[in-house]
Amino acid sequence: MAEETSKLRYIDIGINFTDPIFRGIYHDKQRHEDDFEDIIQRALDAGCKKFMVTGSDLAESKHAIEISKAYPGLCYATIGVHPCSAKQFDEYPGGPDKLLEALKELAAEAKEAGHAVAFGEFGLDYDRLFLTPKEQQLKYFEEQLEIAVEVQLPLFLHSRAASEDFERLLKAKLEQLPKRGLVHSFTGTVGEMQRLIELGFDIGVNGCSMKTDENIDVVRQIPLERLQIETDGPWCEMRPSHASAKFLKDAPPLPKAIKKEKFVKGAMVKGRNEPATIPHVAYAIAQIKGITVEEVCDAAWNNSIKMFGLGVSA
Repeated sequence: MAEETSKLRYIDIGINFTDPIFRGIYHDKQRHEDDFEDIIQRALDAGCKKFMVTGSDLAESKHAIEISKAYPGLCYATIGVHPCSAKQFDEYPGGPDKLLEALKELAAEAKEAGHAVAFGEFGLDYDRLFLTPKEQQLKYFEEQLEIAVEVQLPLFLHSRAASEDFERLLKAKLEQLPKRGLVHSFTGTVGEMQRLIELGFDIGVNGCSMKTDENIDVVRQIPLERLQIETDGPWCEMRPSHASAKFLKDAPPLPKAIKKEKFVKGAMVKGRNEPATIPHVAYAIAQIKGITVEEVCDAAWNNSIKMFGLGVSA
C-alpha cells in the first residue's frame, strides 16, 4: 500500500483544523490528549502535502492564521464568516461595519504575509436558517463580496439549498472577481454544478459530495480541470452506508480508528474525519469517473495550486 500511494499527492483544500476536536476536546471537555501533531503526521504519511484551514468567523480566521504561521509551507488560511455565523455581524460590539472592517484588514494583512490564500468560507445556507435568518445571510454575503473585490483573493464558497440567490449575487460581482474561486463541499444538482463551472468556479468534492446516487452522478460529470478535493474534517466522513462505498473496493486501507473513550496515541478517532482519509475521496472519484487515481490526484493538485498558490510556483 505504501508503495502504491506514496507517489500520489494530495491537497486538502477544506479542513477545519480550528475545531477543538482536533485537540482532543469534545463539547468543551478534554476527552483525550491533544494529538494534533499525530493528525498532521498521518496526513503527510498518506501523501497529503498541503492543508487549507477554513476560517468560519473572525476569531476562527485568526486561529487559522495562527495555525498557518505554526506550520509554514504546510497550512494556509481562509478568512471569512460562514453564512450560519452571519448573525455575528449584527451582534458585534460597535456594529456590523466594525466586523466588516476587521475582516477586511485581517484578510489584507494575511494575504500580504502569505498566510491567507482565499476569502471565505462564506455564502448562503438555506438548510440552516435557524442559525442565521435568510435576510442576514443575504445582506452579509453581499457585504463580504465587496471585501473580496477589494482584497482580491480567490473565493472559498458555501452554498446549500440557495442556488438561485447564490448565483445571482455572484454574477453581479463576477467581472470584479477575476480569480473566481471554489464552491466547497458541493452537494448541489448537475445543473447547479454546470452553471457554476460556466461562471468560472471550481468544485470541491468530499465525503458529503458522494452520499447519494444523485451526488455520484454530479461527481461523474465534474470536468477534471475544475475539480478539487477535500475532507472537510472533522465532518463529511465517508461511511459504508453512502453511495460512495461501492467505489472504494481498490482504495488503500485507512489508519486504524478507535472510539475516543478508548483513545490510543497514533490511532484515528471514530467519527472525527481527518486529512489522512483524503485518498478515499480521490479513489472514489476515480472509480466513479472510470479513470485512474493518478489522473484525479494530478488534476486536483494542479487546480488547487493554480487557484490558491499554496507556496508553489505554477
